Amino acid sequence: MTEADKVFAGSIPALYERFMVPMIFIPYAGEMASRVAVLRPATVLELAAGTGVATRAMAEKLPEMTAITATDLNQPMIDLAMTLQETGNVLWQQADAMALPFADHAFDAVVCQFGVMFFPDKVASYREVRRVLKPRGAYLFAVWDGIENNAFVGVVSEVLSKRFADNPPQFMRRAPHGYHDLGLIDGQLRAAGFSAVETETLKLAGRSPSALDAATGYCQANPMRNEIEERAPGELQAVTELVAEALEKRFGSGPIEGGLSAHVITARG
Repeated sequence: MTEADKVFAGSIPALYERFMVPMIFIPYAGEMASRVAVLRPATVLELAAGTGVATRAMAEKLPEMTAITATDLNQPMIDLAMTLQETGNVLWQQADAMALPFADHAFDAVVCQFGVMFFPDKVASYREVRRVLKPRGAYLFAVWDGIENNAFVGVVSEVLSKRFADNPPQFMRRAPHGYHDLGLIDGQLRAAGFSAVETETLKLAGRSPSALDAATGYCQANPMRNEIEERAPGELQAVTELVAEALEKRFGSGPIEGGLSAHVITARG
């Protein structure tokens, strides 16, 4: 991880919401919200909420009286998320997952959809979650499986590795898809004090209106765009179109669909 990997600012939040959220995050948001609803929590803390896709799903599926505190390290993501939140009892707050500004035993459930991968010290973040959870509370989070098990990003990675053969962008492999070893995750959770850990690999379908939309999401709507611009100044759109060509060749013209794979983990103290 680098410091730049954690920064979602500038034009990225809006592009992320437009291109990435419908393609790969909405499919899992409903699943995560349904699993949280089964827990019947009165208070929920969400970490790394981003632009609020899982927040909105939880607000729809949980009783209106459920208090949801949604947090993210990046204020620009929160700012956009707040404009999109229309229902639910949601409090938005900037917070660092490794130093949570909440009292001990404050929440029945803690949720994190595709954010744990970005936390520099995983064990420290797990300890903080355990601290703010009530004794019988649960930590539910999702992390992406390896690049080779996710169709769209697999093609994107292949194209960029050829285009920048001497120094390919590594953001996707390093960050979003860099934390999928279930043995490591189990061990780190237990090192932080969790005694019961359940894991499930959940395979869903990702969809995009076009190959160009998908390429725009991967090349421009996350910190990988910085790596592309550093390697090819002024060529971001050209590289995006190169990726789009490969996606169209693999998945066809018009709306495209590809397999997604992620691990869903439930930890209890």
